[in-house]
Amino acid sequence: MELNFERRDFSCLEAALREVRSSEQTQTIVLPDGMPDVGKVLGAWGQCIQRGKEWRGGDIVFTGGMMVWVLYAPEDGSEPRWIDAWVPFSLQWDLPDGTPEGDIRMKSLVRSVDARSVSPRKLLVRAGMGVMAEAWVPKTLAVTEPAEEMPGVELLKSVYPVRLSKEAGEKTFLIDEELSLPDTAPQPDKLCYYRMDVQITDKKVLAGKVVFRGAGKLHVLYHSEEGRYNQFDTEVAFSQYADLGGEYGSDALAEILPEVTSLELDTDDMGRLRLKAGVVAQFLVTDLEPLAVIEDAYCPGRESELQKESLAVPALLDFRQEVLAGECSINGTEGVVADTLFLPDFPRGQRTDTGVELEVPGTVQVLSYGEDGVIQCGTGRWEARQVIAADEQSALWALPCFANVQANPAAGGIQVKAEVNLGVTASGGLGIPMVTGVCLGESAKPDPGRPSLILRRAGDARLWDIAKSAGSTVSAIRKANNLQSEPAPDQMLLIPVP
Repeated sequence: MELNFERRDFSCLEAALREVRSSEQTQTIVLPDGMPDVGKVLGAWGQCIQRGKEWRGGDIVFTGGMMVWVLYAPEDGSEPRWIDAWVPFSLQWDLPDGTPEGDIRMKSLVRSVDARSVSPRKLLVRAGMGVMAEAWVPKTLAVTEPAEEMPGVELLKSVYPVRLSKEAGEKTFLIDEELSLPDTAPQPDKLCYYRMDVQITDKKVLAGKVVFRGAGKLHVLYHSEEGRYNQFDTEVAFSQYADLGGEYGSDALAEILPEVTSLELDTDDMGRLRLKAGVVAQFLVTDLEPLAVIEDAYCPGRESELQKESLAVPALLDFRQEVLAGECSINGTEGVVADTLFLPDFPRGQRTDTGVELEVPGTVQVLSYGEDGVIQCGTGRWEARQVIAADEQSALWALPCFANVQANPAAGGIQVKAEVNLGVTASGGLGIPMVTGVCLGESAKPDPGRPSLILRRAGDARLWDIAKSAGSTVSAIRKANNLQSEPAPDQMLLIPVP
């Protein structure tokens, strides 16, 4: 006798791709008329811009580039000059064959930027960019359940509350603000370079919307009317929401990757700054889904044959914030610090006996005035390590969210201390055991010598396992022993046998 099961579908998203790829591009800058010849390149700075991302058949593509600023000392000995350029980037990821089209999330980081003179009138800029790409595709989970009543068949029903990725999308918006320097700050004569990092400080899923708040953290280096370099840091707050395709309950969470899509900064005669920045907030909504499955079955007094499957579930196991701290020295660069730039890279992970060791490399660049009052630039390598607890079945993925940096003069150079805030995600393909069919054999002949009541110590076994091995039922054992839950390990049980 075969008992029928039917399938019930659950929809979710699965990451078909999650990979960091890097690229290095060069760009030639020809000095415009009126600028003096290059004597020595002092330093270079960059800002990543995401112009677009696209699903092209069997691959996904990132398009954008890097805004670059170069500082050089002229050959004629005059004051240092700044010049900017745009370095275009395009990166491509191949997808597995047969991957359905879905949603893309990407995050870009400046890995390196430097410049050198190739002639008195030409500079060669070399820029390195790293881009993390995620491709989220629809997936259907088929859970089986009995299609009809099964008299006399004992079923072990288990509910697994798993967090599944349910919906991905994005919200684009514009930051347009007029900014004023503090009254005590020197007035700007020329903007040198500027960067903006976008930080999400709060996010919620409210029914059919994802609501989030954050700030654009703007860092500006400018040359003042007093003839000195000054830095200016400010935050421009924003509050946004995006409509979702479905409605979710109180257990739903949102993870948001913000990216800068355009950036402009101008100054007027009054020293006021006008910021125009485009931002794309790429969200991923996850929700708890109670997956109810029949994990085991048997029929007391009858042989039974089970058909079983392992349900592969792309579950989000954990999400946490980790702070990694480290320091480095920039030797040969001394004096008063005028500006500090810290560029954390994408973390690298390595399995250990207790989890995953995350290593975050980075680059520090410090602009300072030497004892002779001449501006100079020094760079150094920074790194930090930390072991994150994780079992062998979990895959860890970490992304830098924001960083803090301090640079101070020290003996023989400049000491830099930096902290990186990482968003760490643990995911895994859970294998949930599931009965998909039951075939019952003939009833066993009764054994006249078998007792109708068995005395047994519980041990570590569950009531289900005890009942199944004894040919009894969980409800009968509970009733005979007045149990409301699992028995104590040393408890003696009366087991009725039909």
